Parts: sequence; structure tokens; C-alpha cells
Amino acid sequence: MAQDSEQRKKLLGKILKEMDLVTESQIQEALQIQKQEGGPIGSILVDLNYITSEELGRALAKQQGMEYVDLEVMELPEDVVDEISASIAQVYRVIPVRYENDALVVVLEDPSNLKTLDDLRFLLGREVKGAVADQEAIQEKMQMHYSSEEEVDDVMQELDEQLGDVGREMYEREEDESLDLTSLQEMANTAPVRKLLNLVLLQAIQDRASDIHMEPFEDEFKIRYRVDGVLYEMVPPPRHLHVAMTSRIKVMADLDIAERRLPQDGRIELNIGGTPVDLRVSCLPTVYGESVVMRVLDRRRVSLDIDKLGLRPDDMEKMKSLLNKPHGIVLVTGPTGCGKTTTLYAALNELNDVGVKILTAEDPVEYKIEGIMQTQVNPEIGVRFANSLRHFLRQDPDIVLVGEIRDLETAQIAVQASLTGHMVFSTVHTNDAPTAITRLVDLGLEPYLLTATLEAIIAQRLVRRICPNCREEYEPTADALMQLDLTPEDAEGKKFYRGRGCDMCDNIGYRGRMGIFEMMMMNEELRELVLQDASTQEIRECARKHGTRPLRESGLLAIYDGLTTIEEVAAVTLSESAGTM
Repeated sequence: MAQDSEQRKKLLGKILKEMDLVTESQIQEALQIQKQEGGPIGSILVDLNYITSEELGRALAKQQGMEYVDLEVMELPEDVVDEISASIAQVYRVIPVRYENDALVVVLEDPSNLKTLDDLRFLLGREVKGAVADQEAIQEKMQMHYSSEEEVDDVMQELDEQLGDVGREMYEREEDESLDLTSLQEMANTAPVRKLLNLVLLQAIQDRASDIHMEPFEDEFKIRYRVDGVLYEMVPPPRHLHVAMTSRIKVMADLDIAERRLPQDGRIELNIGGTPVDLRVSCLPTVYGESVVMRVLDRRRVSLDIDKLGLRPDDMEKMKSLLNKPHGIVLVTGPTGCGKTTTLYAALNELNDVGVKILTAEDPVEYKIEGIMQTQVNPEIGVRFANSLRHFLRQDPDIVLVGEIRDLETAQIAVQASLTGHMVFSTVHTNDAPTAITRLVDLGLEPYLLTATLEAIIAQRLVRRICPNCREEYEPTADALMQLDLTPEDAEGKKFYRGRGCDMCDNIGYRGRMGIFEMMMMNEELRELVLQDASTQEIRECARKHGTRPLRESGLLAIYDGLTTIEEVAAVTLSESAGTM
């Protein structure tokens, strides 16, 4: 055991060197690629053809002190395969291979995630031992034995059969608030409830959902999830399973399951389909029970690379020049859910260096970034943006991110931080860049302080990307063009595209989202207008004269590039005559 413990402490690269499979220069090459693009070093070495997938598996087995299994030559007994259902195999990315005394031996796709073994022990009610195998062989066996995933409604039926009477009793007692803590805990921890929730989460995450909604109504219990900004409904579970599902989520989020009258917030860290995923949980009491919304924070789908934000080349030049400034304030503006946090994270990630101290105050911290000191505000105990920022200045930072400027106090301290030589990033909720100046002045910030510190305001929106697999050119109607105030003459010579719908995009025609941006760089003329208390329209016209591209114009360029559609841009931007560009 001591030897196993010693092996687990070793880095994978060192183990591969001891096995005479790679050289130090090959490891350094892989580490450089990992630094630039991310990903496990073992997979990078396989991609570089320095080691085989099987050699990587044997090294991982040695690192974790586990057995290596050759799946390619192994026939899996039917009773062993049946020990784990398709939904559990897909969620945890495991394959059972044999019984060993009283234990079930399972191959783990991610052998470093030992929490998987604990979950399986509970779900199966027996001892479970981990093993390692070749990744390609795991994929083949998974496809062979678990390709027909269990449908959500099949699992719901199983759950209904096992919890039917208990669930109905819970539902009836929920209305008169006579549920006791012991009953709730017992039901929340049953294997069928865990199984159904895992399957719901797996399906939502596979469909790239950003939010999962569990909503009780008088006669039904709805589960919906948001993909690329649009809500879609899953198969609705029976109404009386609402208490069981909600209680299970609250247990996982470490919330008070007996409290159903007050809103509660929590966080769940999971490994879904072999990928670490954070869920931000919000419970809200309603007249028919608690509504639960889970925000899915999946780093796979959110690139914190500034080059992948969707900025056009000229806007990218402006962004890079902002990041090189020694001090000042940069604001990102737009409605909730428009990608402001992602843009700010990408900027901080670009600036993140051993020679730079970065501090953030966020509500809440969405993604944890190595090398950045992140704090979460908590107004209930007096930790607000303003006093967090005040304390930051005693921590000797170079760069500060304050999640949002909501009041005069926060705005004043942000200005103070900028005047004392710090770079400050933050957000405000306005429709476009020029309006952000009016908002700050309305808060009570003196115009001369604003002109002395503000460097740029970036407004943004998210639009859905046309699915690249089924994209087709088409001729828009005059009515469609009118959505963007375009005439047929304006569209002459321009190409327009849409998604026909295919299996890759679930016949929606869109897959993923991209940003469109309005970057207003401050200059002497704009600063003079702010000092003169000029109107938003005057500021807007001056900004455009100096090269600021309005949101709608950025959207039109994305349309002409074949990246998005007329309908998407029209939905998130207003015409210039309506008040925003």
C-alpha cells in the first residue's frame, strides 16, 4: 500500500519517463501545448504519436495504483454488464468487467476521479473496485453494450413504481407542510431518484444546456432546459415526483431540505459523462412548491481564450490595446445572459501572468481560474462590491475585476482604484455603450472623474450560430429584410444563409452562439462631451464618427459572413432610430 501511495504522488510524465516511453524534451513539448490549448498531458502525448493509447492506459494504472485491463481481448459476461444500467454507465463513464470476491471491478474512463467509485458503491449497494483500460477500447465497449441509452420516461416509470405511493403521500403532505426531515432525506437518497436526476443532467449537458429548470404547477411537474438561449421541454415526470427530485438536488447542494418557505442558493460539483461540471442551484418557493433552476457551468463549452470571443480583427486590435494599458476602467455592458462575464474572464485570462496580481469580486464566482484571487460577495453578511473593492486596494493588486457597478459607492471606489494606478474591469446593465456613460452620471459619479479614468465601454449580445453541417444559402423576403430596416436594394449583392436542420443540430438549424460587439474607445472629443453633460445621442453620434461600430452593424457583418441569421440579429439589437445602434 505504501508503494501504491508513492506511485499516486508521481506526475504522469515522470511515470512515462520511468517506463522509457518518452523523453524529457517530448514532455516539455507536450507541456507547452497544454499551456496554450489545455487538455490532459497524456492525451497530448498520444496525439503527438509519442505514446500509444494502450501505453497511456498502463501509465495511468500505475499512477493510480489500479489494475490495467485489456478490454480488446475480454468478453464481458452478460450478468456483469447488467449490473450497471445504461444511464449509470453513460453518466459515470464506466464499464463493469468482472466480479472479484464480493466486489465489482469497473473500468473508469477517468481513473483520477475516485469519487465515481464512492457514488457507484452507494447506487449499487456493493463494493466497487476501479481499473484502467485503453481509451479507444472503452469507447468501443461502451458503444457495444450501452449504445441504447435508457429513455428518461423509462427511468421515470421505474421510479414511479418504486416510489409511487410514497411520492403521492409526500405530494399530499407537501401542501399542508407536514413533511418531516427523516422522510425527505430517505426519499432523496434512494437509488431511483439519484438515477433519474443523473439521467436528466446527462441529457441536458449532452444537449449543451446552460440552465435546467424544474418547475411545479398545479397538475404537472415540468423539466425544461435552455440551449443557446432558447428553452426546450423534456419528458415531464409525474407531478408527485417533484418533492423527491427537489429534495435530492437540495441534498447535493448542501441546502436545508426542511426549509421550503425561503429562497435558497447553493452549488453542486459533479462529474457528468467524464467531465467536471459545476451546477449553480437556485430554489424559489412558489404556490405549487419549490421551483429549482440549475445553471450549468461547463468549462468545455466556455472558451476563456480572447481569440475565440468572436471579435472582428479591428475590434481585436482595440481589445489588445486596452489590455496593455497600465491603468483605467474598462466596462462591459449588456443585459443578463449576454456573455459579459465570459468576455471579462477571457480578458483576465489573457493578462494572467506570474508577474501580475489579479483580484476579483464576483456575484457569484462562476469559473475558477488558476492564478487569480477570486472572492464572492455576500450582502447578507455585509460583503458587497464596494467594501470588497476597498479591501482589494490593500492587497497590492495590479488588476481588479468588480462584478458589477450597481451604486455610487462602488463606482467611486472603482475610480479611486484607477486613479491610484490600477486597471479596473467591471460591468453595467445598459443597452449599448453610450448609455453606460449616462447611467454612471445618473448614479452620481462626477463627469470629470469619469473622463479621467474611463478607457472604453464594450457592449455585446449573443446570437445563435448557423449549424455548419446544414447551412444553406437563401433569398430573404422583403418582410425579413425589414426586420433590420434593410431594403432589397441594400441587400443586393449580399449573401444570406440559414440552417436547414439536421441531426447534428437536432433539426433546429443553429448550433452554438457567438458574440457581436460595439467597442467605444474614449478619446478627447468624447471626454469633452461628457464634461459638457451632452446627451446620449450626441455621444453616440461622436463615437460612430470616430469608428465605433454599432451592435446592429456588427450583427449585419456576421450575417454577411454566413455565421448567423437575420432573425437572430433582429431579436437582440434595436435600430439606431429606436435608441440604440
